[in-house]
Amino acid sequence: MIPDSQPSQSGDAVILVSVLNRAINSMLERSFPLVWVSGEVSNFTRAASGHWYFSIKDANAQMRCVMFRGRAQYAEFTPREGDKIEVRALVTMYEPRGELQLNVEAVRRTGQGRLYEAFLRLKAQLESEGLFAAERKRALPAHPRGIGIVTSLQAAALRDVLTTLARRAPHVPVVVYPAPVQGAGVGAKLAAMVEAANARREVDVLIVCRGGGSIEDLWAFNEEVLARAIAASALPVVSGVGHETDFTIADFAADVRAPTPTAAAELVSPQRVLLLRDLDHRHAALARGFGRTMERRAQQLDWLTRRLVSPVERLARQRTHLRQLASRLTAAGARPVRDARAHFALAHYRWQRKRPNVAVEREHLLRLAQRIGSAHERRAEREKACVSELAARLLVLSPQRTLERGYAALIDAQTGRAVRAPNALKPKRPLTVHLAEGSADVVLADVQARLSDEF
Repeated sequence: MIPDSQPSQSGDAVILVSVLNRAINSMLERSFPLVWVSGEVSNFTRAASGHWYFSIKDANAQMRCVMFRGRAQYAEFTPREGDKIEVRALVTMYEPRGELQLNVEAVRRTGQGRLYEAFLRLKAQLESEGLFAAERKRALPAHPRGIGIVTSLQAAALRDVLTTLARRAPHVPVVVYPAPVQGAGVGAKLAAMVEAANARREVDVLIVCRGGGSIEDLWAFNEEVLARAIAASALPVVSGVGHETDFTIADFAADVRAPTPTAAAELVSPQRVLLLRDLDHRHAALARGFGRTMERRAQQLDWLTRRLVSPVERLARQRTHLRQLASRLTAAGARPVRDARAHFALAHYRWQRKRPNVAVEREHLLRLAQRIGSAHERRAEREKACVSELAARLLVLSPQRTLERGYAALIDAQTGRAVRAPNALKPKRPLTVHLAEGSADVVLADVQARLSDEF
């Protein structure tokens, strides 16, 4: 049952048109998956929103199409009225008007799919053979003596290339090797021109170019025979085919790929203005260097001229020099003798002044001896007096004097120390008693200690 249906008074279900269209749209999207549809473009319109609206038709029918901006901006080309194209689309219904339409996700020119697959197969084959290897690529000559162009004489690309070369490098000769760039068997003709340019050796670099177009228009540059001729070329080859987004097998086989024919001409041609400017700089640098060299040579010549002397003058200078050396040698020989005599005279004078007087010296020695003797006697007397004084002090402080006054000294025989207090006396303990006229060993039988402060 269709949703949102309502029963009528007669009992039949009644639905709205919008509900019916929505149901049909859902059924179409479920029933028809994405499919490629081919036809001729008509009524193409690009809306301000960026969406594309057009129809595709054949001899018997047509279908409206819409391609929204999110997908249209990634299309490789913009369809034009009458173009044969293929669209990858989903069958839908535009519900407000109840019209069937194709919601397009991708677009390509008719036959482009098969051609692109052939392009990929050939590219993979040649790449596996090493025709596109980076180490095989050669650098372009910086200053070519001649530039060759392989293209059609009626091609607009030839005019663009010749205009660019005339503007940038009018001094470089250009040789055109004409060949058609579109049609059956064109690849072989282009390859033959590449081989002819290599055989004639008239140029130093080769441009293979043509203007933009569809993949069918550029297919001659995707042929194997042309790719192999470019790879085998002894001359560096620049490929300038189509627009910047166009890629061909010739681009991969060439030594350098240029985005456009004009860019190819700019790559191979040195800019004449820059060359002349560089030549002026080099000429000025060479002139400055030559001028500095001439100045250095002139200065060196002046220096050598000043050093240049005639033989007569050189001999006279040498004679003068010899006389000077002889004088210096004579003076050098006499100087040591003179110095020795002067030293001897000085020494004799000093000896005469310092010769000793024996009597005076003897008297002086006697005086010194007397002074020494007197000083010795005085010092002996002082030492003797000092010793006497110290002996008297020692005698006063001597223990013997104390003993002579009636005192005795008790020494503990075991410890050898003096007994100073009564409580240190023990019965039967040996003691040594020192008196004025000797000492005696005693042993106490009994001890009665009595402290007294009387002495």
